[in-house]
Amino acid sequence: MSDGGLSELRREYAAGGLDESDLLPEPVAMFETWLDDSVSAGLHEPNAMVLSTVSATGQPASRTVLLKGLSTRGFVFFTNYISRKADELSTNPACALLFPWHPLERQVRVEGEASRLGAAENDAYFAGRPRPSQLGAWASPQSEIIRERVVLDERYAEIAARFDNQPVPRPEHWGGFLVEPASVEFWQGRHGRMHDRLRYRRTPSGWFTERLAP
Repeated sequence: MSDGGLSELRREYAAGGLDESDLLPEPVAMFETWLDDSVSAGLHEPNAMVLSTVSATGQPASRTVLLKGLSTRGFVFFTNYISRKADELSTNPACALLFPWHPLERQVRVEGEASRLGAAENDAYFAGRPRPSQLGAWASPQSEIIRERVVLDERYAEIAARFDNQPVPRPEHWGGFLVEPASVEFWQGRHGRMHDRLRYRRTPSGWFTERLAP
C-alpha cells in the first residue's frame, strides 16, 4: 500500500468513554474488568500482549507473548530463559506491556520491572501445559539461528521419542517472569482523537491516578 493509501486509513472512535469515576481502587482489579470485557466480546487471543525489552546496548525489541497469570503482584508470562527476551530482562529488568484490544477501541499500557518466578511456580504451570507445548519447550533453542525448519522437526521428534509414555519434566531453562507494575494506563478511544487516558502510578503511599492528554 502506498503512503497515500495509508494516510487515508481512518476510523472514528465512538464506542464510549472512560471517566475517573469508572476506575477501581487499584489497577490490577481494573485490568481484570477490562480483560473480562475482552473475553465476553469474543476477541481473538484477549490475553495477547506486546512485551518490550531493552538490550544492554540500548536496542529496544518488541514481541507478542501471552499473559498466563495475574494477581495483585502483577502480570505473568512464560518463556525460554535462554531466549533474547529473557537475556535482556536479566540485564535490564525494566520493560513494558501493551494489550491492544482494537475492536473495543481500548488499550492498556503497563510499565514496570520483571523478575523470574520460583521453581515451584514454574513446575506447577508447566505440568498443566498441553503435552505438545511441553515437548516444544525442550525442542526449540529459542532465539538461536537454525539452518532450516527440518532441524526443529528433527529435534521435536527426538524429544517426543525420549519422553515416550512418560511425563515431560520442565526444562531448567524454561519458566516464568512476573512484571510488577509501576504504572498502568487505560486508554479508551474517543471522537476526534480526543481519547481518554487514565493512568495509575505507584507512589510510596499507594496508587495515584491521573489523566493524560491524548
